[in-house]
Amino acid sequence: MTNFVLVAGARLGASAWDAVAAELRAAGHQPRPLTLSGLAEKRGVPAGQQTHVRDIVDEVERLNLREVVLVGHSYSGIPVGQAAERIGDRLARVVFVDASVPVDGESFLSGWPSDHVRVQIAKNDGFWPPAGPEHYAGQGLTGEQIARIIDHSSPHPGATLTEPAVLDRPLGELPATYIKCLLDDEEPMPVVAELLKSELWELAEMDTGHWPMFSRPRELARILTESAATTTTPS
Repeated sequence: MTNFVLVAGARLGASAWDAVAAELRAAGHQPRPLTLSGLAEKRGVPAGQQTHVRDIVDEVERLNLREVVLVGHSYSGIPVGQAAERIGDRLARVVFVDASVPVDGESFLSGWPSDHVRVQIAKNDGFWPPAGPEHYAGQGLTGEQIARIIDHSSPHPGATLTEPAVLDRPLGELPATYIKCLLDDEEPMPVVAELLKSELWELAEMDTGHWPMFSRPRELARILTESAATTTTPS
């Protein structure tokens, strides 16, 4: 049995993983979907990026989890990657699901044309507002799936997107799987391509869009299970 700590991307909470969690339980694993501070049922809790890192570390330590696979989707790859460094030998593997990865000293908004996000945050009292249905077009989602994402979305604390990541060691030293969703972009971003040169990193691909927990939950659960079975121990 593997303990999967599942963390969804921007605007989403633990419920984004409902279908994936059901598949993992059926396979005999223990999924632990986590809502980060300031989102979903934790709206109103002040949060910066390091708050989200602590959320993940605290969950692992509170439950005294071992052989943990940390799973981060989209934005949450940044706090998940930092948390993976901080839980030490509790970590079995970290999985990035079409995710951003932390770069020391850089934020989620670094390195891509994100001025429009900063403007939205400034205009919405420090929060990145939920997106409309057009944001999810062309990502392999049905209308019902898009409606479910929107229904489960909440404003995202802007500070978590603008604060820099803090890494104590190169991310390539951690055992990791990167899942690339090909409808979003066929190639991993350059920082991920560089990390994939590490012998501790592996690449998996899914022929779907950026929200595979909604569009392909069974396939995603299978890849997570296969990743967990990869026995690579961090140094």
